[in-house]
Amino acid sequence: MYYIGFDIGSSSVKAALVTVDSGKSIDVVNLPEKEMGMTALQEDWAEQDPNTWWQYVCETTQRLLSKNNIDSSDVIGIGISYQMHGLVIIGKDGNPLRDSIIWCDSRAVNIGQEVLEKIGTGFCQEHLLNAPGNFTAAKLGWVKQNEPGLFKQIHKFMLPGDYIAYKLSGDVQTTVSGLSEGIFWDFKEDSLSDKIIDYFGFDKKIFPDIVGTFGQQATISQAGASATGLKEGTPILYRAGDQPNNALSLNVFNPGEVAATGGTSGVFYAVTDTLSVKESSRVNNFAHVNYSQDKKRIGKLLCINGAGIMYRWLLNNLQVDSYAEMNSLAEAVPVGSDGLVLLPFGNGAERMLNNINLGAQLHNLNLNIHTKAHLCRAALEGIAFSFVYGMNILKSDGINPKVIRAGNDNLFRSELFSNTVATLISQEIEIYNTTGAIGAARACHLHLGAYDKFQEQVLQNDFLMRFSADPNKKEYQTAYTKWLNILEHSTKKS
Repeated sequence: MYYIGFDIGSSSVKAALVTVDSGKSIDVVNLPEKEMGMTALQEDWAEQDPNTWWQYVCETTQRLLSKNNIDSSDVIGIGISYQMHGLVIIGKDGNPLRDSIIWCDSRAVNIGQEVLEKIGTGFCQEHLLNAPGNFTAAKLGWVKQNEPGLFKQIHKFMLPGDYIAYKLSGDVQTTVSGLSEGIFWDFKEDSLSDKIIDYFGFDKKIFPDIVGTFGQQATISQAGASATGLKEGTPILYRAGDQPNNALSLNVFNPGEVAATGGTSGVFYAVTDTLSVKESSRVNNFAHVNYSQDKKRIGKLLCINGAGIMYRWLLNNLQVDSYAEMNSLAEAVPVGSDGLVLLPFGNGAERMLNNINLGAQLHNLNLNIHTKAHLCRAALEGIAFSFVYGMNILKSDGINPKVIRAGNDNLFRSELFSNTVATLISQEIEIYNTTGAIGAARACHLHLGAYDKFQEQVLQNDFLMRFSADPNKKEYQTAYTKWLNILEHSTKKS
């Protein structure tokens, strides 16, 4: 028997097939082969057609089943992970009224700021655990303000993963975790936020039904079965946004456990059982996948926009063949890069720097000493120091990391990078070879409450290695202090 997990990204759709008993990944299909496009009708806009996601869900499912000679009756559960903060609106006929306004679209920033000013920072911190920001509520508010005719036609709104579940089943549903990522959830009242709904003038009729993150949420309809090749009646057992799901994929459920991601952007996602929001302007707080009224589990998300994209830029411009070659060059340079300092923040405004758009910066370049090897080391150190800076923000917000788990992605494949982070935060980092789609598939089993079995499957199938702190911390601390001084000086000038 098998589970299938989907990961609905803005670049591609992944579908994973895992065995029920062992959790072993049988196959992962990723489409399209080139990245999905985005529509940007104006600067800072980003939209995608939700039916493009659905098209690739159908194609990846069909390929998984045919390629692995799997009978659809042997698939006994579906899990869904999806790009967070997007907005999908449908009319009474069930079709999207417009393209989805996705996570990286920033048109609603000013609307979110107005909400914060009108209803107050205190209320937002105490009840929403976030500044409203550029999240789904603000994007829906933008549609109401700017496309009123379209807004009046809305039958239901959804998050991206909710839309895929709807196409599979015909049921319009969401979760508490999903509502919290849209800034619709009042944590103090443990209900939809009447304050937000009243502020925008939303009708509660357009909200999806609320279902548990785990459990039989819906079943595959006849139409969903016909489109995908799945069996009608197959249950949808799980859904979550990509960052909570990434944490789940790495077996991060409990206070003190932290998930790390080192892709184009960098992320720390730390779980806590408190509602502290000291750093709400720099850290987002969402209901984690195992949040409940009786068992508070909050995921604190700190994002670093300028992370792997900095290393990729160097790869494209240094005339090197691979990240492995860059890592080898960097390892030939001592800690501190012989004084060369790089700030990697060249991917737009940084929330953890209070939304300053600092730009990538290179400091102390000595044309008689420094080579491309120094650039590689300074880049890896600069990105690693950014993670350390972010962890210190999380610590100031009450996080006491006991374990850090990361996927085997580009940055954490570098021993230099991982050891630098581990040394400066004095915490071992565990590396796992998994994906969001695999995690979403395995999560189907958690509707049975089988957390011990889930943990066992992650350890047996995915664990790769550990990176430990270097006992010679002093030279790392000296290099970080120099980097931090330059960062603080640069932010004061901005």
